[in-house]
Amino acid sequence: MAIKKILITAGPTWVAIDSVRVISNIATGETGILLAKEAAKKGAKVTLVLGPVGEVKIKTGKLIKVIRFRFFDELKKIIIRELKSHGYDAVIHSAAVSDFKPEKITSGKIISGIKKLKLNLLPTEKLIDLIRRIDKDLFLAGFKFEPSLKKEALLKETGRLLRRAGLDAAVANTIDNNAYRAYIVTKAGASGPLTNKRLMVKELIALIKGAL
Repeated sequence: MAIKKILITAGPTWVAIDSVRVISNIATGETGILLAKEAAKKGAKVTLVLGPVGEVKIKTGKLIKVIRFRFFDELKKIIIRELKSHGYDAVIHSAAVSDFKPEKITSGKIISGIKKLKLNLLPTEKLIDLIRRIDKDLFLAGFKFEPSLKKEALLKETGRLLRRAGLDAAVANTIDNNAYRAYIVTKAGASGPLTNKRLMVKELIALIKGAL
């Protein structure tokens, strides 16, 4: 994998409600950070696009570049800019991207004390589809997280994502009885279960290394 270039997205994304409030999720960015470290260990040059997860200490060295973002639109702009200007060999899209956004963002701060606040939400653009439209030739890996979903249903949903988004690989992951479980799905089938994130990361990076 030496001198190969990989873009990794990680962490949560924000969408604004008003000038001070956001809708977000509880993603930690841990998966993307582990992926970046493992890819760099294998000799890849990595750009880690990391969402709002607080201060994260990563020994970047010469092989890992970190770009921070907070909002959905920021992530979209970064992805477009990076893909159009830096010639990546692979993208691992592990960020927990907001699926919905408010129809209207309130200017200023919504006053407190309102007994019932209604937000009309619209679906956001699927950024993984945007990635494939920009570059049809790079290796593209995505993630499907469905808490508590059993294996058959989890793999079925992930297979749909693989086909719809034109992915080369997709990680199907879930939490079952407070335990992590993941499968790596390709057109050839599924491998797993992988019982922790480090095992999943090693297998995914090995798969990408073999494909590049």
